[in-house]
Parts: sequence; structure tokens; C-alpha cells
Amino acid sequence: MASIHNDISLPVPARDVWDAVRDFGALPQRLAPGFVTACTLDGDARIVTFANGSVARELLVDCDDARQRLVYAINNERLRHYSASVQVIAEGEASCRLVWIIDMLPNELAAYVQGQTRDAVAAIHRAFPAVAA
Repeated sequence: MASIHNDISLPVPARDVWDAVRDFGALPQRLAPGFVTACTLDGDARIVTFANGSVARELLVDCDDARQRLVYAINNERLRHYSASVQVIAEGEASCRLVWIIDMLPNELAAYVQGQTRDAVAAIHRAFPAVAA
């Protein structure tokens, strides 16, 4: 099983990043603008349209405010397994880390998904720029 890890340092308070992560239907506005172009809620799932035109149905598995951790899964004809967690970890008052881990099958799609996550990480950095002091 392929495992993709992204550890993203952000120059903003953890509470601000967590507020955006936990807002499950607001990916294009708050967390990954430009990478995600549309998102609609469908019960416990979100239908996500990406900038490259692909669409995924992501099922909300868990949203844990105490641990600032969200888990979602994708189940479709291409992916036998896809489970992802996003956790926000405070690093002082004014910065944090976002740890995004994806476990997936088949392994042959890992390079594609890793490329997509690179674009997503760039969008996340754009969504949370450093605030000038």
C-alpha cells in the first residue's frame, strides 16, 4: 500500500487553519483555492472538482475538534483503498503544521496522487500567507 506524507509548516495560528480544514465543504474558498475549483456537500460526503477537471467523492469519516484531525475516504472504480487524515498541530501561538497522510491502493496511482498533493500543498500555502508584523 502506498503512503503519501505531507508535513506543511504554515505561518498562522493552528486555530485558523483548523477552522478551514474542518469546514468540509469550503475547500475552494478556504483551504485549497485554485487547486479545488468546486465543492458541493452530499450528506456526509463532498463532491470535489479539481483544477485538472477530475472529480472525487470524499466521504467524511471523522472530524475530531479536540485533536484537530479530520479523516476522509474515497471509494471509486480506480481506487481500491484511499484513506486520508489531515491534522493541525500548533507550533506556538502564531504558527502550525498541517500533517496530511494518504494511504492508498493501487500503488500504480501513487505517483499521480503525489503530483496532485504537490499542487494542493502550493494552494494551501497561498491560502495561508505569512502576515506582516
